[in-house]
Amino acid sequence: MLNSLNKFLQKWMPILTPLSLVIGVLFANVGHQLLLFVPWLFAFMTFAGSLSMNLEGIKSLNKYPTVILIVIAFLHLLMPIWAYFVSNIIFHDHLLTIGFVLAVAIPTGVTSFIWVSICRGHLALCLAIILIDTLISPVVIPALLHIVVGQTIEIDTVGLILDLLWMIVVPSLIGVALNEFTKGKIELTLGKKLAPFSKLSLFSIVMINSSAIAPYIKNMNVELVSVTFVVFLIAFSGYAFCLILGHMLWKDKSIVTMFVFTGGMRNIAVGVVIATTYFPAKTIMPVVLGMLFQQVLASFFSRVMEKYQLKYGEASM
Repeated sequence: MLNSLNKFLQKWMPILTPLSLVIGVLFANVGHQLLLFVPWLFAFMTFAGSLSMNLEGIKSLNKYPTVILIVIAFLHLLMPIWAYFVSNIIFHDHLLTIGFVLAVAIPTGVTSFIWVSICRGHLALCLAIILIDTLISPVVIPALLHIVVGQTIEIDTVGLILDLLWMIVVPSLIGVALNEFTKGKIELTLGKKLAPFSKLSLFSIVMINSSAIAPYIKNMNVELVSVTFVVFLIAFSGYAFCLILGHMLWKDKSIVTMFVFTGGMRNIAVGVVIATTYFPAKTIMPVVLGMLFQQVLASFFSRVMEKYQLKYGEASM
């Protein structure tokens, strides 16, 4: 039954995620009262996702150090610069710029592993990047935000680092340790049972945190439409840049496939938590609106990668 529920939730994620946002906006008063549960829900999500990760992928550090460095640089240098440039030109609004940069500076999404698997990408490299990117997030995200925020908004760096450690790093390490200790068996037992609850936690986080942007959504205006369009543009360009850059750099199509999804997807839920906790409500708009497109774009690019692999040869595993 849990397996059927998980497959159902996975299939309908592109619809259920924006639906959760709408429900959260409609019941904003309830969402505000549930904010204290968000860090716990996120820590649970991270733990459940980490049960599928082990230290095997770390061996990729020796075999593919350049690939890993390029992916990390793309995630935390190239895309934040691109988001900063685009948002500054279009909006001239510092709060929105912070939101756009945060939306792409957060770690790559754990769900990228699912799409890399479906599209026959390099799974070991994908796992290595997810784990490494997760572990460096308490250093990288505060550093990037300090550069963008400047002196205009005071940010509690220590609090942010502690939150990232609690919500991401600690649950990840526990999950990886359990996977190693059980030699992968826990993924097939506990991991599969927790999978649907992890997705339900994601929907809950979206519903609760979307209450913060309720005033903007309810007062629909040209700015909100523009923000939505730019969110889509940046999200789409992330996938497209990865495909173009990956094609130029690597002959191994499994690495290109891995790059497209790890570079295109983000752990948006953690961005929503950071924006809600540490910044004015307006900064959450670009972050939470990214949830509208992430799974849809992943599905679209999975078809693109199928055609790409057929044209340029089967992906090497």
